[in-house]
Amino acid sequence: MNTHDHMIDNFSKSELFKNLPADQINEIICIGSTQPLKPKAILFYQGDPAKNYFWVKQGTLKLSQVTEDGKEITLRYISPGDMTAALAIMKQKEYPVTAQAMEPSTVVAWNRSQILKIMEKFPRVTINALSIVLEQLDDMQIRYMELCTQQVEQRVARTLMRFVRTSGKKNNNGICIDIPLSRKDIAEYIGTTLFTVSRVLSMWEKKGWLKTSKGQIIILEPHKIVEFSEEI
Repeated sequence: MNTHDHMIDNFSKSELFKNLPADQINEIICIGSTQPLKPKAILFYQGDPAKNYFWVKQGTLKLSQVTEDGKEITLRYISPGDMTAALAIMKQKEYPVTAQAMEPSTVVAWNRSQILKIMEKFPRVTINALSIVLEQLDDMQIRYMELCTQQVEQRVARTLMRFVRTSGKKNNNGICIDIPLSRKDIAEYIGTTLFTVSRVLSMWEKKGWLKTSKGQIIILEPHKIVEFSEEI
């Protein structure tokens, strides 16, 4: 399989291009532009005019927002196959978040006129995009409920399992969360302190549930963490 065919195959596995034949995917690829990102590179800043709609082909993006008092909040991590900036570009507003590459990443970008052309010509893309946006909103509501109703240890457990579902890769030791995820990243994501996350992860590491190293978490006993997330 050559590079172009491999890219089309990646697209076909994405929810955004679900049920689209290869020739239509190829046409959509040609309309957009591919952009590589180095680790820590900023794709766009909060407050910038929304010019492009992005689909993640490879890597992981962190979406964060700075509050009025200067506190940074991590809202979401975007994995391969996910999209971002859909609502901002359709409403012709500013980006509400900053998007930063967590690792070497590649995105495909379409400007507003291009994405409107795609949606008009391929209604299935519109249906799929709406489904993804609704799923993202549902995920945000679930996380908000977790923040309001659950103890911090349970939020850590549920967050780890969320990353397992989106970025987990099995190896001989367990399930590796395949993005460079620090304890600080987890703390920002669930709205707690670095000290608290470090305490919880260290406790679970001593129990043999997981193993941590710089920028990597391996889940050794996923069923233990799932049980813990549900029992509190």
